[in-house]
Amino acid sequence: MQRPGKGKTPRRPGPKKASNTERDPVGVYCRIRPLGSEDEECCVEMISSTTIQLHAPDGLKANRNGEYKETQYSFKKVFGINTTQLELFEDVAKPLVEDLIHCKNGLLFTYGVTGSGKTFTMTGSPGEGGLLPRSLDMIFNSIGPFQAKRFVFKPDDKNGMEIQSQVDALLERQKRDSQQAVPKTPSSRQKPDPEFADMISPDEACKSENVDEDGCYGVFVSYIEIYNNYIYDLLEDAPYDPIRPKPPQSKILREDQNHNMYVAGCTEVEVKSTEEAFEVFWKGQKKRRIANTQLNRESSRSHSVFTIKLAQAPLDADGDHILQDKNQVNVSQLCLVDLAGSERTNRTRAEGSRLREAGNINQSLMTLRTCIEVLRENQMCGTNKMVPYRDSKVTHLFKNYFDGEGKVRMIVCVNPNADDYEETVLVMRFAEMTQEVEVARPVDRPICGLAPGRRHRNQAFRDELSRRLEERGGPSNADDRVLMTQLIESLPDLPTCELVDPADDQTLPRMIEVLERRHQIRQMMTEQFNKTANTVKSMLQQFDSQLSAKDYFLHDQQSKLNEKDKVILSQKTEIERLEKKSKTLEYKIDILQKTTDMYEQDKRALQQELETREHRLQSELSERKRMEQRMQGAVTDTRLKWEKECERRVNAKQLEMQNKLWVKDEKLKQLKAIVTESSSGGSAPTERPEKPERPSRERDRNIQQKRSPSPSPLPKALPVHPKHRRSHSAGGEKWVDHKPPSNLELDTVMQPIIPNAIKVSTPSEKALSKCHKYVLRHQELASDGEIETKLIKGDVFKTRSGGQAVQFTDIETLKQVCPLAPSRKRRSGSAEGPAEVEDIENRAPAASTNSSHGYQKRRKP
Repeated sequence: MQRPGKGKTPRRPGPKKASNTERDPVGVYCRIRPLGSEDEECCVEMISSTTIQLHAPDGLKANRNGEYKETQYSFKKVFGINTTQLELFEDVAKPLVEDLIHCKNGLLFTYGVTGSGKTFTMTGSPGEGGLLPRSLDMIFNSIGPFQAKRFVFKPDDKNGMEIQSQVDALLERQKRDSQQAVPKTPSSRQKPDPEFADMISPDEACKSENVDEDGCYGVFVSYIEIYNNYIYDLLEDAPYDPIRPKPPQSKILREDQNHNMYVAGCTEVEVKSTEEAFEVFWKGQKKRRIANTQLNRESSRSHSVFTIKLAQAPLDADGDHILQDKNQVNVSQLCLVDLAGSERTNRTRAEGSRLREAGNINQSLMTLRTCIEVLRENQMCGTNKMVPYRDSKVTHLFKNYFDGEGKVRMIVCVNPNADDYEETVLVMRFAEMTQEVEVARPVDRPICGLAPGRRHRNQAFRDELSRRLEERGGPSNADDRVLMTQLIESLPDLPTCELVDPADDQTLPRMIEVLERRHQIRQMMTEQFNKTANTVKSMLQQFDSQLSAKDYFLHDQQSKLNEKDKVILSQKTEIERLEKKSKTLEYKIDILQKTTDMYEQDKRALQQELETREHRLQSELSERKRMEQRMQGAVTDTRLKWEKECERRVNAKQLEMQNKLWVKDEKLKQLKAIVTESSSGGSAPTERPEKPERPSRERDRNIQQKRSPSPSPLPKALPVHPKHRRSHSAGGEKWVDHKPPSNLELDTVMQPIIPNAIKVSTPSEKALSKCHKYVLRHQELASDGEIETKLIKGDVFKTRSGGQAVQFTDIETLKQVCPLAPSRKRRSGSAEGPAEVEDIENRAPAASTNSSHGYQKRRKP
């Protein structure tokens, strides 16, 4: 949702209807048609005048295991099989016609499955006219004497009416008469269908008694059909081309200035009698789409809408002519809708276009049901859901009626045949739901402010004038007409005045005599006319004198009326100001409501985001706690590991010190033995006494056992080192000899010495830049407890960034071995012979940076 000030400006709402408007429920009636034959099973029973009962057929109960039960439905009124068309009309359609004459709109539509009698109810048959012909007959019986002349009312193509002057209307009538005077071919003449003749007997004629006699009326009819959700005009006179026939053009829906929907470009025909209206209806009926289906031989494949529009305009103050003011014209309309039947395609066995037609029909009826459901939910639950009127042309066309522009009546036609039970149940449910929808009651439209009875007063004035002329001895209008007629008839005919013979003396005298007689009669007519004129003039003068007094009184009354009019005008101005203020406040309230809704939505979004973040924070805290516990466990494991490692290193260091002490003792013993042998003068160098040596060795062994907790055997001779392979570091390259401070000095005979080497304890960039090779001395304790030294060698090269990098290529392993250890191999079999010292060298092949045998060590400047 957009915030205020951003995006599009919200549309200003129109004038809202008052909340205290009175509402009436939609009038729903039910009509039951008779069964086609006595063998058919009936599933509908009429309980009372307002209630029917449905019971499922026996076969359906058996198949559905008693799922269907007897159900009762109530209506405003139920019409049984013996109901006549006149009874149905008086209860349902007659009130709508009365409202039509009193400037109120109405909507009447028939609903039901195919073959339930909708078209018969709406149209009827000869002798049994339906709702449509009876409505037309009642309208013309009521307004017949007060109809305006043809073309006085003229549609403005915007769902309104214009008033033409008498001259313009006369010109249009003459133009139409001249066009109709042209002889037509017999094929082009429209003959009324005999089936529509004599539909209503004179005994059944209806008439409205409450007709405003001070107005003129005009009746216009239109006939459309809605086929496959397209609107077609059935009264449109399109030129027919037998070679390349064109399909009919669909019409569109528009909204007039009063927000009422209408069909743009629809033909509206002005009719002056019931017969003429029948002829127009039958003209459009022949164009309506029907088809033969399994359920009906002439099934309607479209929704038909026959609209009767009644235009009313008041007479002027004299009561002679129509008031030439378009704002005083009231237009009301009555829509008679014959909906197509809802049917299941598996019963009709429709295919191709018939199947598509049935789908569109069911879709439009489903949209009608959806609109009724949303209206019912909004009224009963107080919601404000949008009613999907635009999903179908039927609902979009009649949405104004459901919004309070007129009364709505529905006749549900029911076929009691058991085969239609399931469809009938759906129809009953829809009808029951429709009764719960309430429509705003239409308000009375204002009438002209002129005094009523103008037409009657004008006629009474003429009658009074004739009566007073008779009382004063003057000839009445009838006597004057008789006398004038006699005088005119007494005029002699002119004789022939042709002179053939010059000696003719009779023709001219006869002519003179006839002319003198005609002159006398003319003088008598003149005298009679003058006498009558004088009499009328004297009466008019008397009437003028009487009217002068009345005029004074009327003037006084008129001044009072003017004052009242001023007060009313000021009140109207105040009302308009208050209405404008109310509209402004409503607009502001609407804007504030929308702003509040947006803030509420933002608040809910922020609350949701806050809850999400709190949940995420809780999860992070719990994850942090788990991580802390995991790290504490890792620290504990690491501490135990390093404690074991320290203990192992301490033991290794002790062993190393013991070995060093043992080596020193051995050296001292050997030195002592040499000194002892050199001090003995007469003994041969190869002979040594065994006895004196044993105590000293035993003494030294005891000393060593005292010093070391784990004594090892003493060597009896110097170790002999085998030949070894020359190291790779003996070349002429410059080396960086990296010896960590933690390394131990080993007093072995053979030492890893690298010539031309820069010895460092920590490698530096300066040292690496001066050399080509690099070696790292690494010591660790072998599996046998001896110290093992590894020489890790590599090449030094420059990097692109100007630093130095080392790529390790080789590893040499040096081990020290005790020559007299029991676990080592002795070179000779004697117990006191020299032991062999093994030098094991393991080399690793050159590897790349990511290899398991080597790696790179880089330093950047």
